[in-house]
Amino acid sequence: MSDSLDLTRRRVLKFFGGAPLLPLAGGSATAALLSACGGGGDDAPATPAPAPVTLASVTFSAMPAVSLADAAKMATTTVASSLVASFSDGTKQTYALKYETFFITGTMVPNGSGGTILAGGYYDIKNNPILDATDANKRQFFSDCPDGTSLLKLASPTVTGIKGNTVFAVVQFEYTTRNVKGDSMYGMLPSPIAILTLDQDKTTGALTLVKYHNVDTSGVNGLWITCGASRSPWNTHLSSEEYEPDATAIATNTQFQNFSQNLFGDATKANPYHYGHLPEITVNPDGTGSIKKHYCMGRISHELVQVMPDERTALMGDDATNGGLFMFVADKAQDLSAGTLYVAKWAQKTADNGGSADLSWIKLGKATSAEIKALADTLKASDILSVKTADPSDAAFTKIPFSGKTNWIKINTGMEKAAAFLETHRYAALKGGSMGFTKMEGTTVNAKDKIAYSAMSYIQPAMTNGSGGISVKGPNAGVVYALNLKSGQKDDTGAAIDSEWVPVDMAAVPALVGEDLATPDALGNLANPDKIANPDNIKFSEKLRTLFIGEDSGLHVNNFLWAYNVDSKTLSRLLSNPAGAESTGLHAVDDINGFAYIMSNFQHPGDWELTKDASGNVTGGLHSKVVSTLDPLVRANYRDRFGAAVGYMTALPKVG
Repeated sequence: MSDSLDLTRRRVLKFFGGAPLLPLAGGSATAALLSACGGGGDDAPATPAPAPVTLASVTFSAMPAVSLADAAKMATTTVASSLVASFSDGTKQTYALKYETFFITGTMVPNGSGGTILAGGYYDIKNNPILDATDANKRQFFSDCPDGTSLLKLASPTVTGIKGNTVFAVVQFEYTTRNVKGDSMYGMLPSPIAILTLDQDKTTGALTLVKYHNVDTSGVNGLWITCGASRSPWNTHLSSEEYEPDATAIATNTQFQNFSQNLFGDATKANPYHYGHLPEITVNPDGTGSIKKHYCMGRISHELVQVMPDERTALMGDDATNGGLFMFVADKAQDLSAGTLYVAKWAQKTADNGGSADLSWIKLGKATSAEIKALADTLKASDILSVKTADPSDAAFTKIPFSGKTNWIKINTGMEKAAAFLETHRYAALKGGSMGFTKMEGTTVNAKDKIAYSAMSYIQPAMTNGSGGISVKGPNAGVVYALNLKSGQKDDTGAAIDSEWVPVDMAAVPALVGEDLATPDALGNLANPDKIANPDNIKFSEKLRTLFIGEDSGLHVNNFLWAYNVDSKTLSRLLSNPAGAESTGLHAVDDINGFAYIMSNFQHPGDWELTKDASGNVTGGLHSKVVSTLDPLVRANYRDRFGAAVGYMTALPKVG
């Protein structure tokens, strides 16, 4: 039995929080459970106390993929899976899983002061609501894309009106898909981030929203396209800014100009070097929060950083084309404001099923956040480097892969540090890093086994054609890689890397390799629905010995949330999101006041992938077989497709 699963039978009922989870108020279910634990009434004869019955393992019973025969289930969050607890005496207890929401974005929720606030609402640099000018009523923009979520508690919370335990959740919102007119709004609004104060029922573990607070991000120049997130070991929320705007081509970037206009009221004011960093949010006891950005962790397509148990080493996903595997080792524990940045070099061993490789590490630089922020405030791209998009036939320039294209670059004299931390993708390629990964998304860690996991959402040409030093074969449906972590490693200069958590190799987990379909199935799926497709959010539960995987798939009609037990090698489908929606906000929480939770959001329901002819008629695409049936249902469920859910999974004991 795992030491981390030393739970009595009664305590396991609290282990997976839910509403209502504990049937301890009386009745036959309670009597049966108490009897199985050796309990009894006051008149029971005195007998020797039996040996404690402890929890031996936890597994999940999978649900089938949803089908058009039950269209309503395809148009909402559907859960038909179970958690199965096995005990040391050979008995088992099954718990049915279900999904609970805190809110659908676009609804009014309590602000903790007797009023309400718009869930997922957008605000400018002065914290004024940003209004949709295409709407006749000039409504405030709100997000349909909630993403990274952290659940945490503080020692001495001060929020009033709590009946049970005070728990906080930090939720960030990646973007909003469209305005009322239907025009794309991707990346054109500053990402909001909110702190939810939740009332945790002491008996059932149920979570109820009592306060929603929009965090003031003006001190960090607003946030740019926040995506996956994680909770740090020191109880803060580590956010992300992905798809950093290319500072060398900013004059023609209309997306960034719209972002600047909506944030500052001035299309030219936003500075691209202020975005693409790692924000950290600290929750205050009163349910408010503060934010800072760490400029010394590389300006990349940050997504779901994982800090290792040493509280210094951070392994970073890089959701880019021609992205890299980056590592940051902080100078001090619980402080990401200074440290050393590295990029991995891939030495390929095998090519099939995503391939495998040994990893070595190239040092890019050492810096503090303050000194890089000072450079970001004052430098333009031309101050740092010269970039050509066609061969200049000049030996002073180096050819590199960049964002699916080819660049030729030359670093200006004395600008190596600025290049390392503000032009990180280009500088890492120049230094020999393997910049060929395509959409490296979530990263998490199995601390007991010293294994990290990284989700590669797609294996596409940059990974297969060798342009970034990687040449593998694998499905468009992606894979999850396992990375062994070790101490005693050296960087490319021969200097010791001051960490015991350095990845030394990388190989796909066999059960977590997607499978492309040669032709669409009856529903329209382009990848096997009984395997993962395009893994994105991933989180590991130490107590459950389970890797949770959320999809961002353009190959599955419905995106799924999966559980993979690393001991039994069993993959189980837990949840089906509304068709056209992406699984986001994943956070596996082993213990909040004795309850465990799986936080799970989704974004952009009904974001149909279709091909159309010149007359607008649907001629194909992933959702072509279901859109006519599901579109009205999704619209009815999710505010005409403008809303999406923030919530969590719960468990209810099955009786009989």
